[in-house]
Amino acid sequence: MTLTEKYRPKTFKEIKGQDEILKKIKNFIENFGKRKKAVILYGPPGIGKTTLAYVLANETNSEIFELNASDFRNKEKLKEILKPAIEQKSLTKVDKIILIDEADGISAEDEGGLSELITLIEKTNYPIIITANDVWDKKFNSLRKKCELIQLKEVDYKVIKSILREICEKEKLTVDEDILTEISIKARGDIRAAINDLQTISSLKDYMPIIFDERNKETNVFNALRRIFKEKPSQELLSLYDSINLSLDDIMLWIEQNIPLEYQKKELERAYDLLSESDVFRGRIYKQQYWRFLVYENILLSYGIASCKKNAKQDFTSYKKPTRILQIWMNNQRTLYKKTISEKYAEKTHVSKKKIMSEFLIIKQVINSNPNIIKELKLSDEEIEYLKI
Repeated sequence: MTLTEKYRPKTFKEIKGQDEILKKIKNFIENFGKRKKAVILYGPPGIGKTTLAYVLANETNSEIFELNASDFRNKEKLKEILKPAIEQKSLTKVDKIILIDEADGISAEDEGGLSELITLIEKTNYPIIITANDVWDKKFNSLRKKCELIQLKEVDYKVIKSILREICEKEKLTVDEDILTEISIKARGDIRAAINDLQTISSLKDYMPIIFDERNKETNVFNALRRIFKEKPSQELLSLYDSINLSLDDIMLWIEQNIPLEYQKKELERAYDLLSESDVFRGRIYKQQYWRFLVYENILLSYGIASCKKNAKQDFTSYKKPTRILQIWMNNQRTLYKKTISEKYAEKTHVSKKKIMSEFLIIKQVINSNPNIIKELKLSDEEIEYLKI
């Protein structure tokens, strides 16, 4: 068992550094239904949002019913899963708590999942706890109105150090005080990360030379774009994309889409020149496996793009999601259906899939000419629709 699991708090007394938050969550439970029926716990990763929900369930002798973003694929799926949970009593516990964990993963195009959640919040007989890193995302606009908001802040490094010291005592680990301090400071409020670092050094004989990297907090892509387009070019911008959960390929599409919103004439021309140079390095990376060129691609997309402006617009700019991402996804979907149809046809005719793929235009006509073939191949509705294109 990892130390994070072994020492995960099970009672309110074991939760450190969140006294004010504990008062608020207790108050929410005590007044459930009088004001709000759902609460959103939000804040950076690793500070105990999910843990707090489980501790609350333990303290109130409640069953916890957990869902995550994958359960929000569509309205009917969510209703099928959540509706019985908010109506039926717990079989083994006194009460019940509904936990919707990591709500950031819910897609804005979730086919009605979020709207259905809002409807079910109004009908629920049990408290609903939602955890999220960024509750101010536009997709949560309607959900915020139905929920109480409780922000969990980064835990002070002194509190984290006291937690690490307590674990060391229980595990009989001898770790230098300066190392504990360094781990605690560089975790930047992330208790889970700090405990993982402690476990790492506990398995080493000589940990003194180790330098712990400061935790990079994930940056919203919109905030990153604002810095690139509105700040002066600086050394700090070179590491900006390290804290974004997107590949440089995706970042390139975001920049391409939004350059015209910020730059004009000569600035725009220069920015597109640098973007094309970045794409050249990208091509060399994939074709020739020259991964050392990633550094040049990063420089061009960060410092380079930022250096194009003379005077940045200081007013608010609403950045747009890249349309090419949707186009790429659609093309990938088409390729996917072509492959699955070819696999099914190859299996029935005992011909190689490669051969079917190469002659797909002819095969497509053959399949469309006879409904019995479609039935024999057991094609899905999506595959049948693809054949009509």
